[in-house]
Parts: sequence; C-alpha cells; structure tokens
Amino acid sequence: MLAVLACDLALIGWELAVTPPRAADLLLFGALLAAAVICTEAMRRLGQPSGVSRDLLSAWWLPIALLLPPLYALLAPFAVGAVLYARARRTPAYRRVFSSAALGLAGAATSATFHLAIAHATFATLSTGGQDWLTRPPVVLTAVACAVVFAVVNSFTTAVAAHLAGPGEPVKKPVKKPVKKMLWDRETLLLGLTEICAGILVAVTCALSYLFLLVALPPVILLQRSLMHQQLAAAARTDPKTGLLNAAAWQREADAGVARAQRTNSQLALLLVDVDHFKRVNDGHGHLIGDEVLRALTTELRQQVRESDVVGRFGGEEFIVLLPGTDADGAGSIAERLRASAANLSVAADPKTGTGTRIRVTVSIGVAVLGQHGNDLFELLAAADMALYKAKAAGRDQVRVYAHAAGKDPTSEQADDATDACP
Repeated sequence: MLAVLACDLALIGWELAVTPPRAADLLLFGALLAAAVICTEAMRRLGQPSGVSRDLLSAWWLPIALLLPPLYALLAPFAVGAVLYARARRTPAYRRVFSSAALGLAGAATSATFHLAIAHATFATLSTGGQDWLTRPPVVLTAVACAVVFAVVNSFTTAVAAHLAGPGEPVKKPVKKPVKKMLWDRETLLLGLTEICAGILVAVTCALSYLFLLVALPPVILLQRSLMHQQLAAAARTDPKTGLLNAAAWQREADAGVARAQRTNSQLALLLVDVDHFKRVNDGHGHLIGDEVLRALTTELRQQVRESDVVGRFGGEEFIVLLPGTDADGAGSIAERLRASAANLSVAADPKTGTGTRIRVTVSIGVAVLGQHGNDLFELLAAADMALYKAKAAGRDQVRVYAHAAGKDPTSEQADDATDACP
C-alpha cells in the first residue's frame, strides 16, 4: 500500500512540474469532478448500504483520463475520495487513500497510453469539442482499449494489495485463485464492461459539449441505482459470513434441481455437513475466530465440489451441498474427500500474525441419494440428517450414506437404525 501511494505521489509531483495549466482543461476537470460528486451524493441520499461495493465512478474517471493530461487523472480520485470520506466514514481512511492512489495510477496509465496512441493534434481536437469520437472509429476503438487498461491496472493493483494483506501464515498447499478470481470473476467482468461503456459514452458526450454532462448525469445515476439493486439482490441470497447461499436461497435452487433431476430421470445426491464440537471453538477462542474457521471450511468445500453443485450454509455450523448427476458412490467419494481435507485444515488462533495456536476441526457428513433415500427434497434432507446423526453417534469425523429397510420412509422413527458407513 505504501509503495502504491509513493508511486502515485511521485507521479503527481512529476506531472505538476511538466503540465502547464490551461483554462479549458481546468474547466472540463471541474465539470467532471462536480458530476462525480453529484452522482455519489445522489446515491448516498438514496440510501446506498455498506454492503454495496461497486459503483460507476469510472464513468467520470475515464473521461478525465482520456480527455485531459495524466495529472488530472492522478488528482481526481483524491478529490472525490475526500468527499466520500467526509460524507460517509464507513471505510477506514487508509483504505480510502490507497483506493484513490490505485485509481490515480490506473488513470495515469490510461491517459499516457491514449496520448501515445493518438496524435497530439487529434487529442487537442478531442479536448476542445471536436467530433472525432463520432467520425473516426479508430479513435473510439483506441479509447475502449485504454479503458480496458484502466480496468486491468486498477483491478490488479487492488487484488495484489488484498492478497498481500492476508496473514503471512504458511500453507500446506498453494492458494489457487485469490488474485485470479478477483481479476477474472464473471460478475466482475460484467460490471467492468458496464463501467467502461458508461465511461466511453460520457467521454463522447464531453467531446461534443460540456453542457451535455447535464444530459449524461441522470442516466448514470439511474444505472448506478440499478447496479445497487442487483448487488442487494445478490446479497439477499448469500450468507454474509461465508459467501455461500443462505438456507432460503439454497432451498429454492435445490427445489429446482430436484425437479429437473426427476424430469430428466437423472441422478442427484445431497450432502449434509456438520462441524464437530464447533461450540468448543467459539467458547475457547471467541466467535470471531469461529467465523474464520467457517470461512476456511467454506474455501475447502468450494474446492472439492463442481461449479454446477449447489452449496449453501444451512445454519450455524452446518453446510449443505446438492450434487446433480451424482450417484451414491460418487457422493460418498466427494464427502470422504471433503472430510479428509477438513481434517487437514488448520486455522491460526491469532489471524493477525498467523502464529501461535492452530485450531483444527473435523466434520461429519450425511449422504442421501434421490430415488433411493427419498423422492423429494424434504425426504432427502430427512435421510441426510439421519445419516449425519449416525456419523455423530459413531464417533464423528465420519461419512455415512443413508440406508433404510424396504418399505420404510426416511422420515419415520424406525429408519434410524439402518445407515451404512461410507467405504
């Protein structure tokens, strides 16, 4: 973080020395900053909650980077960041400063790239109201390419910082995807594309006339509001501690999966996973460390299942997984692999340093298969819960596949004496 900030301040000093002030540049810079502040203030008054992390400020950063010298791209995030921090201090000051520095570096890289790609005369006409944006497609394509540079540099800087900010504890196996996932997550790419399109459109508007900013501002605010609604809808489906589907969202997905399996006569299995003696973790180390254990288990769980599997947090220390296209043997193998990986997992009792006492937990897993142990989701849940009970009773840290006597319903009391151990 300090390195990013130092680079940003050094570039600001350099650009201040080599960039002569021009009235037209200052006027455009002030107009775009005012639009950015109005947009953020409008979203604040609409009640933007703390859980919404993405915005459309790139709609204003990009025009500044494309139409003005790099100095203004370096300064703009700090100006708006100061307003954001003064109006809503939900984000720590050092994070706001780092975010502004990262955006400034991305904007400077974009501006420099655009300067190199477009001749100085063309750039001058763009910044003084020419219509080359509309009449010369190569200019638009160059602007789009530079916008991609902006998105990549900003995302990469932030992702690396977030990756390095984690505790420096040793791990037994390489971490597969923190930086990569932050850069190439599908939702992130779609949001980035939206920001690029909005930024290019605002830049075209500014190239035609500064007054058109009054026309561009309402659509950007409405687009930001729509983005906020989508993020809130996604947040309503997920568990805040683990990022998995919550119980209600999981049940809706699972109901659809069971109906699809019955319609296509395909196989489907269900895993019910429970952390053994989790209360001891909370009582001995506190609920915050307990949450860290749940997040670590969530990571392991996601690595052991497929993208098509439906994973959720069922409540407390229980997780639940729907496995489409999986029979009893396949489900048992997946469950055993998950049990083994959880047993090898250890979490530092002091996550800040990553040293000291290591917390280890085990899981018990109950398995049920559609058509064999139940004919709908309710029966599958009852069967998996019974198998999980047997795994707990047998000593925990085990997998049990439900089995019931012929003619017995998995929800009946007589079914609790017939479960098979997973091979």
